[in-house]
Amino acid sequence: MPHPATRRAVMVAAAATLTTLASLSGRCNAALAQTPALQAATGPAAPPPWPTQPVRIIVGFPGGSSPDLVARALAEPLSQALGQPVIVENRPGAGGNIAAYAVARATDGHTLGVMINGNLTIARRLNPATPYDPATDLAPLSLIGTAPLVLAAPADLPGLPATADARALLQAARAAGDRWSYGTPGIGTVAHIGMELLKGRIGIAPVHVPYPGNPQVIGAMLGGQIQLALLPPGLAMAQVRAGKLRAIGVTSTGRSPLLPDVPSLAEAGVPGVQLEIWNAAAAPASMPAPVAQRLSRLISDIARTPEMRQKLFQQGWQVVGTTAEGLARRMQADTALLGGVIEALGIRVP
Repeated sequence: MPHPATRRAVMVAAAATLTTLASLSGRCNAALAQTPALQAATGPAAPPPWPTQPVRIIVGFPGGSSPDLVARALAEPLSQALGQPVIVENRPGAGGNIAAYAVARATDGHTLGVMINGNLTIARRLNPATPYDPATDLAPLSLIGTAPLVLAAPADLPGLPATADARALLQAARAAGDRWSYGTPGIGTVAHIGMELLKGRIGIAPVHVPYPGNPQVIGAMLGGQIQLALLPPGLAMAQVRAGKLRAIGVTSTGRSPLLPDVPSLAEAGVPGVQLEIWNAAAAPASMPAPVAQRLSRLISDIARTPEMRQKLFQQGWQVVGTTAEGLARRMQADTALLGGVIEALGIRVP
């Protein structure tokens, strides 16, 4: 029979062995839990709940402006989908770039913006001192709505009968050279850059005259100070229907559903023109990807509902409702198209 001291030593050794085995088992189980196979079987951790506070949509133009109306039309259905208030905040100035910069800087994870072409494409091209880079500081969410511009002229152009078609008007513009002028709502606007693009495509040479806004452009046309302008559809067609302006053509690749009676410039002998104004939603590049993806899907789905289509159509927009990738492609294409004109002519804005 073993000595009592020997039995105690054996028992102590056995206990130590069991402790060691338990420790090794715990470490093995922990390691297994971290393997991809086990993680795949159990699934990833659930993302944190979002939103946890009201969501802001920052708009770079005053109340009643087109981007403001689009943002407010979006806010209510987005609030219903998210279960949180959606607040539209207006920060006008610098052609919308002040608001775009505020969106780019936002770190609360609950801020996005409704912006126009320039804020998401050529802001840095026009002014290298712009404090944000659309390509790196903003995350595209969805291209909401587009509209072509209308190349318009006064109804009573000297030497042209009221029945003159678009081709005759363009031929008169070519013959006039720099004796004709065109108006825009400012240097660096899509109307300005677009007309410079068209000058090369059409073979015309009107002189640029910038005005504070489109109402002043229309006033100058009606007063005979300028002969051409690229105008938003709503403003142009109100004057066309009143018999005060002529619509030469729209700057889309074909006739626009917004203006089915107005020919495209391609029909007037100027093919390959696609120049549109648009509104889109974007978020800070720092927004977590799952949140940005959810917002992108929601905004795209809301934009394409019949109710939203009708509401935006009445505001002069053709709904697109793209994915984030679709907006990113449009940003790249417009940056290349308009940026090329900016660089070629050295257009800069302070």
